[in-house]
Amino acid sequence: MSTSSHDARLGGLNLKTYLTGFVLALILTAIPFGAVAFGWFSTGLTLILVAVAAVVQILVHLFCFLHLDFSEENAWNTGSGAFCVLILAILVGGTLWLMYSLEMRTMIAGG
Repeated sequence: MSTSSHDARLGGLNLKTYLTGFVLALILTAIPFGAVAFGWFSTGLTLILVAVAAVVQILVHLFCFLHLDFSEENAWNTGSGAFCVLILAILVGGTLWLMYSLEMRTMIAGG
């Protein structure tokens, strides 16, 4: 077998892309974990940090590991990306709605 540039390629992307995605995923996991475990920030800022890190990590996984790109050769990826955004909006919106609803239903009347 010849040793060409294709030897280091996996699934159309090179090993560097996978390693970059892996390192980004580790960082995007470690920062919110540290913020929660060690109490680096206030509660509100920690919640925002965790939410932003989660959304960025979803994007890292989509582009680095699932190979979603929006080039003209892969026009069907646009539909996949739009579907992912829709599912993400439903999950986040539904979770926030459910938690708010549960909070309202379990509040004890002041007295």
